[in-house]
Amino acid sequence: MTERVVLASSGGLDTSVAIGWSAEETGAEVIAVAVDVGQGGEDLDVIRKRALACGAVEAEVADARDEFAEESTRPAST
Repeated sequence: MTERVVLASSGGLDTSVAIGWSAEETGAEVIAVAVDVGQGGEDLDVIRKRALACGAVEAEVADARDEFAEESTRPAST
């Protein structure tokens, strides 16, 4: 069974290069995960497709917007 590693991916140059490098250096299959916390910026489907193009065997986008808003922000005082 081939080992697998999970790489948190922003879709930027550094994590895109890290996908191929990790696979080459470890011999493991790379699964890329991007997390949407409402940060905006580049389309997360583009990030997913880029990860696959860079050699990830799987690429997932987790929608954590609601969880992030509920657990990481403070209600405004009124």
